[in-house]
Amino acid sequence: MTLRQIQHISTGRATSDGAGVRLTRLFGGATPERFDPFLMLDEFGSTQPDEYIAGFPAHPHRGFETITYMLEGRMRHEDHLGNVGLLESGAVQWMTAARGVIHSEMPEQQQGAMRGFQLWLNLPAKLKMSDPDYRDYAAEEIPRATLPNGIEAVVIAGRLTADGVDLAGAVQRAETEPQLFDLHLPDGCHLEPQLADGHRLMLYVYEGEISVSGKTLHRHQLAVLSERGQLRLEAQADARVLLLAGRPLGEPIVQYGPFVMNSREEIEQALRDFRDGLLTD
Repeated sequence: MTLRQIQHISTGRATSDGAGVRLTRLFGGATPERFDPFLMLDEFGSTQPDEYIAGFPAHPHRGFETITYMLEGRMRHEDHLGNVGLLESGAVQWMTAARGVIHSEMPEQQQGAMRGFQLWLNLPAKLKMSDPDYRDYAAEEIPRATLPNGIEAVVIAGRLTADGVDLAGAVQRAETEPQLFDLHLPDGCHLEPQLADGHRLMLYVYEGEISVSGKTLHRHQLAVLSERGQLRLEAQADARVLLLAGRPLGEPIVQYGPFVMNSREEIEQALRDFRDGLLTD
């Protein structure tokens, strides 16, 4: 049996976004085709209010989807469509920017921990100018499973099939077929989830330590894996792992800040539309 192998390991880089929110950019920016259909993954986490309190004031997006997964804290979303949502611990916000959204994400707390992830997922060319959409999923709305060996899985998107469990996540997307799981693995446990050959696969260890086909991944390491074969994970200490997999679109990716299109001309049109107040028309 062919096992998926680690091809590249990275640790991200410290940066800030919005009005000065401190975060770690695990990937994003240069060479986006390498992570297709995913565009960016940020991890934010702090107990210091001055590192998150200014939040993300109103800003635009076009051409992709954003997925925000809150581990701890409270964040309020508001957008030009009139959507208002409160993200609390364990909740997920799934926003399809498509032809244009202007929104804000602001903390609803003055102290304590603010911790979570934001993932950008590309849209195919045929959907980039479709209608925007928005949905909040409270923690209790997201399917969860406890496997026989004690592994706990939060199935945000796609389908988890492993160890007798076959569970559909909260979100399905036919074009990119994303799988987004938050896996909690007790020390010594094994997991072999079923993943489609040809799909991009990444693992981010945000707590503990795991072994992937005999190679160790430590805390705060992101791994890009080969695209064929069986994935085999083993926890070498109690671990929490974000698993991301999806079908590459194989289309040109041109990004300028919060706009992701297929050509420079489309980016220039997005900039004109935003300048002229037409981005959301």
